[in-house]
Amino acid sequence: MPELPEVETVRQGLDRWVTGRRIAAVEVRHPRAVRRHLPGGGHFAEVLVGRTVLDVRRRGKYLWLPLDSGDAIVGHLGMSGQLLLQPAEAADEPHLRVRFRFADDGAQLRFVDQRTFGGLAVSAGGAELPKEIAHIARDPMDPDFSAAGFATALRRRRTEVKRALLDQTLISGVGNIYADEALWRAKLHGVRPTDALSGPAVSRLLGHVRDVLGEAIAAGGTSFDALYVNVNGESGYFDRALHVYGREGEPCDRCGTPIRREAFMNRSSYSCPRCQPRPRALLTTR
Repeated sequence: MPELPEVETVRQGLDRWVTGRRIAAVEVRHPRAVRRHLPGGGHFAEVLVGRTVLDVRRRGKYLWLPLDSGDAIVGHLGMSGQLLLQPAEAADEPHLRVRFRFADDGAQLRFVDQRTFGGLAVSAGGAELPKEIAHIARDPMDPDFSAAGFATALRRRRTEVKRALLDQTLISGVGNIYADEALWRAKLHGVRPTDALSGPAVSRLLGHVRDVLGEAIAAGGTSFDALYVNVNGESGYFDRALHVYGREGEPCDRCGTPIRREAFMNRSSYSCPRCQPRPRALLTTR
């Protein structure tokens, strides 16, 4: 599942190549791609033709494109969604779901999604912030993100710290990969209770979350297969800098202890047994 760095990389590409362009035609090739637009594919296309894209914004793992009508296109990539800029003469992708043509006859915007878990919708009046994603918290790269508010809310949750990092109503954009990487840097085990974290520990963790996300954005995100690419079809390369995620049995880059993998919410967590020991009961991190 693409996380904040991957979605931000796509946002930057869309902002460069789509902002300011007027939509001339929209072709919905698979209804599931617009299933969240309840009036259907025909209405989706109808309300977009003639509209100009004013900007490309992001909240967590969601994208939205404000339009001159006051509406917005809301997009989520799901597990395999791609938003690609392609020349009009380029052959259709095998899993092309939605095509946008523009009045300037330049590159088309194509939504390609092999597994069809992602999707697009129009949010009526959602140019400033679509109501469909208003419940999602700000992410730590957002200038208006409140570190103090996050620290207070985190310590009140009474849950495990990794579960808290994945809670998109608390802090958005952080997924399994970057949670593991930030916890390794902070020397915290993912099951550590949030209400047992000291203020300095929370600050240290948040700093590492921001560092990991920032470095991953600079690297274009993390690509483990061909499904995540930027708008030009290029893969990210942050996977080369991962310290724990996907490295079961390999030596820890800090102490040399073999990295362990543990089951976590139908997925896996990776950590160093020595650098990130499981917490003792009621242990407070200093």
